[in-house]
Amino acid sequence: MQEMITISPNEVATPELHGYLLGAVGPRPIAFASTVDAEGRPNLSPFSFFNVFSANPPVMIFSPARRVRNNTTKHTLENILKTKEVVINIVNYDMVQQMSLSSTEYPEGENEFVKAGLTMLPSEIVKPFRVGESPVQFECRVTKVEALGYEGGAGNLIFSEVVKIHIHKSILDENGSIDQHKIDQVARMGGNWYSRANKGMFEVPKPLSTLGIGIDAIPERIRHSKLLTGNDLGKLGNVEELPATEEVAAFVEEKKELKEIIRAGDEERRFRMAQEYLNNNDMLSAWKVLLANN
Repeated sequence: MQEMITISPNEVATPELHGYLLGAVGPRPIAFASTVDAEGRPNLSPFSFFNVFSANPPVMIFSPARRVRNNTTKHTLENILKTKEVVINIVNYDMVQQMSLSSTEYPEGENEFVKAGLTMLPSEIVKPFRVGESPVQFECRVTKVEALGYEGGAGNLIFSEVVKIHIHKSILDENGSIDQHKIDQVARMGGNWYSRANKGMFEVPKPLSTLGIGIDAIPERIRHSKLLTGNDLGKLGNVEELPATEEVAAFVEEKKELKEIIRAGDEERRFRMAQEYLNNNDMLSAWKVLLANN
């Protein structure tokens, strides 16, 4: 018999309890929720307290929890209480870094679509925009919001009835069904960990507690590179500031290969080098490579 610890929820701090819950219950699907405020300004944020609960009528429920640290509510919940509409976008691996970047707590009214470099598509029935990169997008009307408590960490169940579904044809099989390999969904685990269907677990560093510059602040020649993926750009946008010119120059002096690349004017090799750093989650070095001789 394995030795166990036993926990009474009312006897541990909420952050500790939160960690046990998220570490034990997973993988959890992600509702990438798009809303608009009363003035029509877009908001986009991911939530992993989410699932589908009915097919007739088609109902999904996700839960934006009150912040543990200061018991405030999130813009998504505030918008939904005013507009009663949401688009739930499914997250696949190709957009996971952009999704993570969008979870940065930008000020009210800041457009996370722009900060995360995601495409805003108009919906057909509801006002919130769809995420163009998402393989499946559900336009929903909110039928009920049920608060589970009023202290930090309390959830708010958002009952979302699906009124229109949009599916990328590229993820369908020969019978018109969603191919579970092609959709390539990701799910949330505990800590920084995610799960990729049929591929296992991988880590995504949490967004900065301070504000990342966002993909919209990346220089255009880098942002529009055909070599960098959305995940690459998501990582580049998750830095507080760009390295200074003298830092870049010092880095180049240390890297013989980079000097040779610059002399040869080989942009493709330079971007590939930056990608190697990004794959190792070394965003600062990647930026120095990209800004060298800029």
